[in-house]
Amino acid sequence: MSSLPATYVEGFHDLEAVRAMEYRPLGKTGLMVSKLSFGGAPLGCHYGTYDEEEAIATVREALRKGINYIDTAPWYGQGRSERTIGKALEGVPREAYYIATKVGRYELNFEHMFDFTAERTRRSVQESLKLLQLDYVDVLQVHDVEFAPSLDIIITQTLPEVSRQVRQGRARFIGITGYPVSVLKECIDKSNINISVILSYARHTLIDDTLLSYIPFFQDHKIGIINASAPCMGLLTNEGPPDWHPAGEETKNQCRQAVQYCNDHDLKLARLAVWYAMQNPDIATNLIGMQNLEQLRMNLDVVYNGITDEEKTSLNEIVERYLSKVKGSHWEHKEIEAYKAALGM
Repeated sequence: MSSLPATYVEGFHDLEAVRAMEYRPLGKTGLMVSKLSFGGAPLGCHYGTYDEEEAIATVREALRKGINYIDTAPWYGQGRSERTIGKALEGVPREAYYIATKVGRYELNFEHMFDFTAERTRRSVQESLKLLQLDYVDVLQVHDVEFAPSLDIIITQTLPEVSRQVRQGRARFIGITGYPVSVLKECIDKSNINISVILSYARHTLIDDTLLSYIPFFQDHKIGIINASAPCMGLLTNEGPPDWHPAGEETKNQCRQAVQYCNDHDLKLARLAVWYAMQNPDIATNLIGMQNLEQLRMNLDVVYNGITDEEKTSLNEIVERYLSKVKGSHWEHKEIEAYKAALGM
């Protein structure tokens, strides 16, 4: 059983499922994390309603089947995601999983959405541990660093306090998250804090591969790479994105045409998007948000079995016909500008 991950617990895990899962090193942390990890954002308020009992069962089944990394944040439902995941983890051996949460982003109200001060960071960690019903998290991340009034605040206030939380035993490793990958790089370059993990979302997808050009930098610094939201926050799903999705209308239109193709050919665009993201061996884990057992089973099937030759042919056609024509596929600066406008800045 030496080939099994350190998180394997006899009597809890499905042994064959764990053996079928691929585990990769998370940078310099020493953690071996599952290629597919569990994203807690849909257990908040931003992706519609969900059944809490099924969500709890989904988290537990994900862990039993060998997913050993969970990501959540206070921002996801202003604590609801953490609370739901905390309920799901009751009775689960603590050594069976790694879990990450975040600090810095909190409320729906623009005036109270972000707070990167050391004092709020301390309080946030206490609140998160209480909701998760845990003594510590494995990774504590600064959430969406690009929204700070200045990166200096992250470097001089937030990260030092996160480091203090690590020294006090409430977290093991430090991470940062954000949409502009360049800002993650800049933060690492400027800080003397031991950052071990970055979470980049919607930047290694069927429409945007910005993350790839930064991988050598992160590898040089032995930083674990978490690629979140291969389905691009709903954009690359048959159901389509939520109303708040920041992508431009031209991008959404091209994706709608790809969805129509999938509907006409009985295909799941999210399945193709997840498979595509998972082909990169330099990415430690692909963080996919899930609300229910159906989504979990689809994603696990991609991990265990890949996609069919017919699906690969269709994917090539979808990319050539629609997704390769997307111009301005990212929305850098758009959300920050909207945030500043709401504050009258």
